[in-house]
Amino acid sequence: MKQTLSLEKPETVPGPQAPIIDLVHLSRQTRGDGALENELLRLFANQAQQILLRIEEERLPGDGHWRADLAHRLKGSARAIGAFPLGAAAEAYEDAVREDRAELDEAAQRLAEAVEQARRVIAQLL
Repeated sequence: MKQTLSLEKPETVPGPQAPIIDLVHLSRQTRGDGALENELLRLFANQAQQILLRIEEERLPGDGHWRADLAHRLKGSARAIGAFPLGAAAEAYEDAVREDRAELDEAAQRLAEAVEQARRVIAQLL
């Protein structure tokens, strides 16, 4: 039987008490395979850092498309491993870029903070 990761959005927006990484969700995604969980977390931490470095590059006219695409990729990856607060921050940044909103800098800052929080938690787990 083929196993796929669910990228579904959580039923509710993550609140202040939401875990940085929902380990129950991650365990469901991996069917309890601890080695796979560790590998996914390692890969995600690296991917998130690489995407954040690209997003933090100086903004130039016309680069919104690739920035939104990177945020979209990060959003999906975050949700797949249970990093729902990071997924929400990536979605907010993606929307701000696509809609050319004035609060883009604040959304970028929240995204950077969410990435760092997730990476800290992952480092503790590994």
